[in-house]
Amino acid sequence: MLPKLLRTECLIGGKWVGSKSGKTFEVINPATEEVLASVPRMGHEDVQTAITAAESAYPKWKAMTAAARGNILDLWAEKMREHSEELSQLLTLEQGKVIAESRIEIEYAASFLSWFAGEGKRLYGDTIPSHRTDSRILVIKQPIGVCAGITPWNFPSAMVTRKAAPALAAGNCMILKPAETTPLSALAIATLAEEAGVPAGVFNVVTGARKDAPEIGNALTSSPIVKKISFTGSTLVGKFLVRSCADNLTKLSLELGGNAPFIVFDDADFDDALLGVQICKYRNSGQTCISANRILVHSKLHDRFVEALSNCAAKLISGLGTEDGVTQGPLIESRAMEKVERLVKDAIDKGATLVTGGKRHELGGTFYEPTVLCDVTNEMAIVHEEIFGPVAAIMRFETEDEAISIANDTPYGLAGYFYSRDVGKIFRVAEALDVGIVGVNTGLISTEIAPFGGVKESGTGREGSKYGIDDWTSIKYICLSGLEK
Repeated sequence: MLPKLLRTECLIGGKWVGSKSGKTFEVINPATEEVLASVPRMGHEDVQTAITAAESAYPKWKAMTAAARGNILDLWAEKMREHSEELSQLLTLEQGKVIAESRIEIEYAASFLSWFAGEGKRLYGDTIPSHRTDSRILVIKQPIGVCAGITPWNFPSAMVTRKAAPALAAGNCMILKPAETTPLSALAIATLAEEAGVPAGVFNVVTGARKDAPEIGNALTSSPIVKKISFTGSTLVGKFLVRSCADNLTKLSLELGGNAPFIVFDDADFDDALLGVQICKYRNSGQTCISANRILVHSKLHDRFVEALSNCAAKLISGLGTEDGVTQGPLIESRAMEKVERLVKDAIDKGATLVTGGKRHELGGTFYEPTVLCDVTNEMAIVHEEIFGPVAAIMRFETEDEAISIANDTPYGLAGYFYSRDVGKIFRVAEALDVGIVGVNTGLISTEIAPFGGVKESGTGREGSKYGIDDWTSIKYICLSGLEK
């Protein structure tokens, strides 16, 4: 039975509409390969309509007090929590993750609305000691204008609010384009935004199939009205957006690919590290941008750790995310399966040892067995590419310097993790890792109150925390002169 919040039209200017072409595309349950719904294939003209609606709504929304906007965001969060189970069921149906993880994600999504409802009231400026006696210098933060958010499929609810909440709290209006494989969660959240009193045109959602992405993206990047775009997804697409936004100098925030190291030093708490790597590697079947991609274990603990993790992986239960006891859902689509198979085969062909798993699950479809590989080396593709699957690739190291060198030997720099009980080492390694986020003695780092984002080819900008709203503002300097008698 499908949740009542299932919507099959897009929200543009306060109206639920289909595409002007009348075309639709199917949303598939990755666990059963059944069709859940058909939603509009929006094109350039539809996006232009959404941009115009946002532009029209902007002056009034901007003029509201931050407190008034915050009250609406608070009510939106309350609506999400009231409908948490429906939203969780819908998320699991279209994305495949287990229901327990979906419930956590819905609360995580609501938390961004609650957090930024308050942060909008704390967009403080400055007064700066003046350079002249007859002048005063003021600095204020203002909204940018019409903005766009492009969200990924792996967290189809949380990424919507992580972008929309700070944008709207700061006084901007938004056009949101969800991933083609998981648009239903975004449409359901838009329904609740409308119920919470978000005015028409302030928050708009346009959907499109994979083949429509270039047209929708071009409509957003080529518009002089769209002043800011926030994108979460692959580094390849992120670079394309940078080039596309150059003509209008459109402001960009990019949260891109990762290749997170997970280092287990010889002084680590073994059981804590084992639990941390399970959470970090197998959550959402390994389909997170901050998953442990390269697991580096000190030689003193290596063999014991490989055996223990393999035993844990073998006990994970794959199946439909809505069923009790299931801990692993499917991969999102066949392309993801093919990538995981390619990386595992390449590693084994080049000398990696398969300890457990390593093949398609007997359930069929896009289910892949939780897998552990050891004897992984730098020559293998799995060390350099984001796995996005339930495959733990374990490497051995001897010294602290060697671990840091291996960890930083990548163009990516989103997240990194390590386990140690040496206080000096904790500070040295945390500062040495070339990443935007570090988990020390934990494999679970996401929270709305901390800044999320990377360095190098993992992107620019931060989401969440007090820093996350700054990316949605423009700083204005005001010089007041003629103040002397």
